[in-house]
Amino acid sequence: MKKAIYIFVISILIISCSEKYNSPIQVDIATELEEELKDGRLLVIFSPDSTPEPRFGINDEVSSNQVFGMDFEDFEAGNPIILDPESFGYPVEQLKDFPKGEYYVQAFIQKYETFERADGHTVKLPMDQGEGRQWARAPKNIYSTPKKVLLDGENLSLTIDQEIPPFQEPEDTEYIKHIKIKSELLSKFWGRDMYLGAHVLIPEGFDQNPNHYYPLMVFHGHFPDDFGGFRTIPPDPELGEDDYSARFGIYGYAKLQQQEAYDFYQKWISPDFKRFIIIEIQHANPYYDDSYAVNSENLGPYGDAITYELIPHIEKQFRGIGEGWARFLYGGSTGGWEALAAQVFYPEEYNGCFAACPDPIDFRAYTTVNLYEDKNAYFLNGTFRKTPRVGKRNYLGHVSAMLKDMNHKELALGGDKSRSGDQFDIWQAVYSPVGNDGYPEPIWNKQTGEINPEVAAYWKENFDLRYIMERDWKKLGPNLEGKINIYCGDMDNYYLNNAVYLTEAFLEQTQDPYYAGEVAYGDRAEHCWNGDPSLPNYITRLRYNTMYLDKIEERLRVTAPSNFNQQNWTLTKN
Repeated sequence: MKKAIYIFVISILIISCSEKYNSPIQVDIATELEEELKDGRLLVIFSPDSTPEPRFGINDEVSSNQVFGMDFEDFEAGNPIILDPESFGYPVEQLKDFPKGEYYVQAFIQKYETFERADGHTVKLPMDQGEGRQWARAPKNIYSTPKKVLLDGENLSLTIDQEIPPFQEPEDTEYIKHIKIKSELLSKFWGRDMYLGAHVLIPEGFDQNPNHYYPLMVFHGHFPDDFGGFRTIPPDPELGEDDYSARFGIYGYAKLQQQEAYDFYQKWISPDFKRFIIIEIQHANPYYDDSYAVNSENLGPYGDAITYELIPHIEKQFRGIGEGWARFLYGGSTGGWEALAAQVFYPEEYNGCFAACPDPIDFRAYTTVNLYEDKNAYFLNGTFRKTPRVGKRNYLGHVSAMLKDMNHKELALGGDKSRSGDQFDIWQAVYSPVGNDGYPEPIWNKQTGEINPEVAAYWKENFDLRYIMERDWKKLGPNLEGKINIYCGDMDNYYLNNAVYLTEAFLEQTQDPYYAGEVAYGDRAEHCWNGDPSLPNYITRLRYNTMYLDKIEERLRVTAPSNFNQQNWTLTKN
């Protein structure tokens, strides 16, 4: 009987092993694509479907495609690249554990460039190519045509024969202008020419009133291809009501967006609408689609470059008033954090921020992690069990992703040097000190989740916005009074409301002066609620440029000089 059980167990193990794939994967590069290839990261991506392409289907959800990633250096033309069988993967971590079967497979290479930085470090990173640091769409990156394969233990061979074409720059229009400047501060840091850009919406009557100067609204957020939400023609009549937005659960969202954009244009040109300039900044960099608009050891002095190089350049070219009382900040998510951070770090350069659903502004609630007390980011550990820490939910609290999975996705895509271009990696790149290897010092072990308390202490002193305000309120308070406004849904998908609660508790007890701003929450509102409880989020997210004008008007009434025209928001200069 024991012998029969033994034979049965061995048979099961053999069958189980036979259902896993453990053969080499070879990737060849077409001759015409070899010349500019030196360093990079190879991704091999598997999908059950052919559309969209496998490279576009890697995400935090249970429906994510499978990816294995491996860095390589000093590629030699004429030689294939063999995927290391120990390469880390997501969702399945090891190639040997990946089940056999029928898949669509695609090989992709994200190219790295070498930077000789002013801090003495040499690093290899994927430079933005004008697309906003999106690896799957970045010009010059190369990939294979998706191929249907039966993964059955035989060696797999793929050929990379496609290259992503250059990005097309948007053209100027009557109201929207595009600028790009070389930043001396950033160029010095990175050891090469580095640029900042912006899309500028100029006010009605700009050309007809050459003596009028205008307040500036800085709309912070992710990399914008062009100025968004502004349309000078009615919605496309061909758009119907049959297109579905899975995010918001409604039909006809594309047409609704166009209608909102056209409505904004109609307001913009109306005779009784206020006159001001709006800018959306392009500050993509080797780590992410934007810089978080602060000075960082790893990214360089983006805060100073934006505040002291880019904004004065725009104000000079487009007749901005050019003084702190006439500048305002707003944005959501990443843009919400940036709006608050810019106001805190440059308190006299801006006259108010409206931070919606901001990324964690108190690291005691770094999503669902307390960086100062927790030992592990991925698990709640007890004596006899451990529970995975949640990372994403919907408005009902139903969880769709764990922090471990979200970070393992980034580890597969970008390795262990913050190069994925994704959320936790950019936080780490912005907030961390530089490690001995020149890359960001990890806040936690990307594979295990073990937190580094020394790095957490550095984050606290330099980028925990609540802590910095509390630590320095005696100095900062007089310059922040009336300027801080924060909005967040109480069911934010990424638990960002928890950090807002902690920050509100501090702000409400401030004295000499009291902060005199506003913190508000949306009932059962998800990411990214921005302050209007009377309308659904899918509408209000399209109205950032008009959402806070009443509050800005009151702020200008209190703080603007007497020669400022409160009726149309202009300052006349001869």
